[in-house]
Amino acid sequence: MTKRPDHVTGMRCTLCGKTYLPEETGYVCPDHGNEGILDIEYDYDAIGRRISPESLAEDKTCTQWRYRALLPVLPETPAPAAAVGWTPLYEGRRLADSLGLDSLYVKDDSRQPTGSLKDRASSLAVMKAREAGASMITTASTGNAAAALAGMCAADGMPCTIFVPRSAPRAKVAQLLAYGARVFLVDGTYDDAFELCLSAAAEFGWYNRNTGFNPYMAEGKKTAAYEICEQLNWQCPDAVFVGVGDGCIISGLHKGFLDMHRLGWIDRLPRLMGVQAEGSDFLFQCWERGADPATFPAIRANTVADSISAGLPRDRVKAMKSVTGTGGAFLRVSDDAILSAIPELAKSTGVFAEPAGAAPLAGLHAALDQGLVERDSTCVLLVTGSGLKDVDSTIKACGPGPAVIAPTLEALEAAMKNQEY
Repeated sequence: MTKRPDHVTGMRCTLCGKTYLPEETGYVCPDHGNEGILDIEYDYDAIGRRISPESLAEDKTCTQWRYRALLPVLPETPAPAAAVGWTPLYEGRRLADSLGLDSLYVKDDSRQPTGSLKDRASSLAVMKAREAGASMITTASTGNAAAALAGMCAADGMPCTIFVPRSAPRAKVAQLLAYGARVFLVDGTYDDAFELCLSAAAEFGWYNRNTGFNPYMAEGKKTAAYEICEQLNWQCPDAVFVGVGDGCIISGLHKGFLDMHRLGWIDRLPRLMGVQAEGSDFLFQCWERGADPATFPAIRANTVADSISAGLPRDRVKAMKSVTGTGGAFLRVSDDAILSAIPELAKSTGVFAEPAGAAPLAGLHAALDQGLVERDSTCVLLVTGSGLKDVDSTIKACGPGPAVIAPTLEALEAAMKNQEY
């Protein structure tokens, strides 16, 4: 079992509340099988003596490891070489004006080394695998988590085995192959790939990076929350919009904001607004009905936003607590709304997002239409993945392609008369 960093006090089961030391259990609470997701707990007094907004102002580290004192890793464990984190936060002035909002920001995690926020978790997973003495690390993914793990493993020289559904976008599979991962395309859904990965990890003794199973993954993802607040000069936004599939990103954000609140760095929590596609709306259905996500039946997921497609979200209990505990909401949007948000976001902010990364903007439209967000609110859209991950969806979103013309001015002028610009 993994040795415990001295600022980690334990791991609490999100279902029954039982606590363990990291060296006492594996990934989950043994009383609930694979559903007993654990939450890492900290000694915040000890952390507060090591790190503060003032110390961060002097820190020149431009990666997520500037927050290492808030992460569950041993001080001697080296981070993978890839520069993960500290992605830009843009003020979307033109987009805010078009929506009638006073203040809107875009957190652009498409700028990560492998093009998605999942690098934050995968970098931490490689470190925890090293601490555990593992010789192989594995994950199941619709594409981004797999690419992130493959990239971080390549940077660290760690072998990895990846399971992705056969339907994963080719660009994401190409990343896996380029990084040298051992890849298996599963003839089934993401949930089928996830279950196979769990079985393989248990059978062969591989380190399991899976979201909603390995408790350390939310800890890596929470660094996006730290960056948002630090980049806003420690002013907490009113609402943060994020696409939700398995639920680990939104629960990671919640953990990050809670950390800062407990340390006294921010005076309140933002409302977390989880955006789901119509064809993958498990958590929206639970939230709308007031149902228990732990017992709600799985749905059949089908959406163009593959990165937020999950029939049974693995981190569903923490995701629900993250939204209800902050007074937020789940929003359900159509695939057409998600696709329309891709060029809208790109044209107004210069940020090119894949469908899951553009879903927060579609969700913001829905929230405004439903009166869930005040026009004088400060909102943040978290873009979780690059549009280069799924160019076919972008081409579909942008309508007819460019005109083909002869190489003459006459042909150009004729074509220009038929196009608006």
